[in-house]
Amino acid sequence: MDVLIGREEEKSRLREALDSGAPELIAIFGRRRVGKTFLVRQYCKDQLVFEFTGARDAGLAEQLENFQKALQKATGRRLYKTPGKWAEAFDQLTDFLERRLKKERTVIFLDEFPWLNTHKSGFLSAFDHWWNSWANQQTKLVVIICGSAASWMIRHIVNNKGGLHNRITRKIRLMPFNLRETAAYFRARNIQLDHYQIIQLYMVMGGVPHYLKEVRKGESAAQTIDRVCFTKDGALYSEFANLYHSLFEDASRHIAVVKALTRTKTGMTRSELIAAAQFTSGGWVTDLLDELIESGFVSSWSPFDKKTKDSIYKLSDEFTHFYLKFMDGSKASGAGSWQSFSVTASWRSWSGLAFERCCLKHVPQIKKALGIGGVYTEESAWRYQPRSKKEQGAQIDLLIDRKDFVINLCEIKFSEQAFVIDKKYAAELENKRMVFKTETDTRKSVFLTLITSFGLKENEYATRLVQNAVTMESLFQS
Repeated sequence: MDVLIGREEEKSRLREALDSGAPELIAIFGRRRVGKTFLVRQYCKDQLVFEFTGARDAGLAEQLENFQKALQKATGRRLYKTPGKWAEAFDQLTDFLERRLKKERTVIFLDEFPWLNTHKSGFLSAFDHWWNSWANQQTKLVVIICGSAASWMIRHIVNNKGGLHNRITRKIRLMPFNLRETAAYFRARNIQLDHYQIIQLYMVMGGVPHYLKEVRKGESAAQTIDRVCFTKDGALYSEFANLYHSLFEDASRHIAVVKALTRTKTGMTRSELIAAAQFTSGGWVTDLLDELIESGFVSSWSPFDKKTKDSIYKLSDEFTHFYLKFMDGSKASGAGSWQSFSVTASWRSWSGLAFERCCLKHVPQIKKALGIGGVYTEESAWRYQPRSKKEQGAQIDLLIDRKDFVINLCEIKFSEQAFVIDKKYAAELENKRMVFKTETDTRKSVFLTLITSFGLKENEYATRLVQNAVTMESLFQS
């Protein structure tokens, strides 16, 4: 299927670049499998004259040979010999482009850009020189560089301190689909799934297009998960190792962090992560966390009314959580594997966190459902750890601090039917509100808000405690 779903903001930025009449150097980054290459190929196909993709773990000679082959494909005949170094390769590219740039707007696309910068290859300095000495003077030239190693792209390209400093004219961080885009993607493929089925798939795969394309017409979410994750030929069966090792040179530390975060429901501070991952030193942990955040695997939440150094880190990648919870070391395989998990306590624990993660990625939709889409808000996480055994702790899934002097304390609950607040949970809700108001000393009105899959069943506790209720249907809105 060659339909470009969603990506409205990204398409707008590319259109502006194509129409600008000035030389453009565009950096596109985002996690592996999110659709960066597809976006460029589809939207720029009428102007794209040269495309070259870096090869993972390839040496200089192999990369240069691949470059020569790409140039041969672009010309339709063999005009250039294999270059001996990158400076020569860019000279050949200049020769190829000069005639075309006299006629029309021209796009060249360098994909998996970080993989081209192999040890002692001189690639980045050669590209730097090529752009600054020739390419940035070509008013009809658009150069798009792209990479899955988001942290590398930001550190070496977007925030470059050398010759590429401030040379990027536009940057695009491509994110996974949200739920609305996911539903549109399925509709475009004539796959008819209701929102509950889509939510279940999203909780496992996130909005990663390369994963979602594995969903087949006529299959339930459970059938798809069984086939894709629990059969040896399944598309995601070996994805976890490939995912991390393709992005990070020493992926073992990154994997240690996400494994530690998988074991917690409330997230961890930096110091808690260092202890949980059993790191002997913490000097490099900040950089490691930044790499995971930029690559979309971890999110950072600033606690309500606290300093940034106390940020709470949470796992944000759906597939990582699912893999570590159910696939890693599991002997389950074949049809029925996922259904067998779905009656266990582990499934209940995972589904609650997975749905919470889904909701945290759709805060604008939640705000719109609450009627506060136009109100300035700050979102945060909040937890209180008791100082003594006599006190009760409290943890808030999502806190929306509003400029109109109201705070929404959002509780997120996943269930297969309307959620029921019983006496025990009512007491827990009352405690959370009381502890929050006491410990923060807030003067704002505090509204308890329930976000559920199928709504809230009316009873005395719901009527008395809950000010707002939001269902999963709202998460699919624009």
